[in-house]
Amino acid sequence: MRTLGLICLVMMVLFVMASPVQAQSPETSATFYGRAIAAGLGAGLTIIGAGIGLGRIGAAAVEAMARQPETAGRVQTAMLIIAALLEGATFFSLAVCILMALGAPG
Repeated sequence: MRTLGLICLVMMVLFVMASPVQAQSPETSATFYGRAIAAGLGAGLTIIGAGIGLGRIGAAAVEAMARQPETAGRVQTAMLIIAALLEGATFFSLAVCILMALGAPG
């Protein structure tokens, strides 16, 4: 619950800081960096999620190998396949964040 409150506080601060930029008239030369902020947040959340996922995969695999050492080869193979799929999804998400930051048409 404390983490959720912290996330809400961070989002509120971002919204409060972005409102003066959104309130300016079009004649001013202010630039709104919403895309860059969104890309940075998306990339950060992607890396955090991948780290948590890889940690849980590794922990479960080591626990399974400790309980039944004779299945260590199969568990390790399955762990590597799942980790590769997770990394693929992570790289795709990071590529989307980079394209969003560069302003690629979509």
